[in-house]
Amino acid sequence: MPATEREARIAEAVRDLVHRSADFDPLELLHDLTEHATALLPVAGAGVTVLDDLGRVEYATASDERCRRLEEVQIELDEGPCLDATRDGAAMAPAALSGPTAMRWPRFARRARRAGITAVAAVPLRTPGFTAGALNLMSGRETEIPTTNDLRIAQALADATAACFGHQHDLHDQAVLIQQLSTALESRLVIEQAKGVLSERLRVSLDDAFGRLRAHARARQLKLTDLAAGVAQGTVPAELSEP
Repeated sequence: MPATEREARIAEAVRDLVHRSADFDPLELLHDLTEHATALLPVAGAGVTVLDDLGRVEYATASDERCRRLEEVQIELDEGPCLDATRDGAAMAPAALSGPTAMRWPRFARRARRAGITAVAAVPLRTPGFTAGALNLMSGRETEIPTTNDLRIAQALADATAACFGHQHDLHDQAVLIQQLSTALESRLVIEQAKGVLSERLRVSLDDAFGRLRAHARARQLKLTDLAAGVAQGTVPAELSEP
């Protein structure tokens, strides 16, 4: 049976998420997960929420600023499908953010609809022993609703990511995974600062600023977090300052 182009891209995405160097950047891995999800699935955006060392749900990363804001809104309101998926550790079929289902999260649903998001789905970020977070999928007016098979693909991508986190350790070692996710949360703060610096300096959107940071880091084989730390402190490479 000949493989389709999409099937080949799914296989390549799983390989990319699993095979990382021993000193990989945890936050970059999570962002790659959202990037693959938005490229391969009929969604408008994707984000990752994780449990911190105190068991609280935290936003880790997102494919774009709209999705990032809506992840943060849920944490501020302590209400929303991404929080439920992270806490429950179970896959959540697409839930419309209008009508009866929206009454589960009335304040978040209103904010999401204003931002153009019409439905949300999620799959757990899990190891064999426990669940550490969730990959959250947001559908917009311009996108279709993910199917059951789409959610199977999303789960495969999330599982590949979890496997990468544990590839140097026992996947049942919860402390190790929590430490890696804590590193990702710390990196997130630095990268948000760097995005702001670059956005202000170049007068570009935050999404564009982040894209430039990622492209620069990859082209020079730098860790994204290390590059962002320098930019946040005012050390902006000349190439990043070009229009």
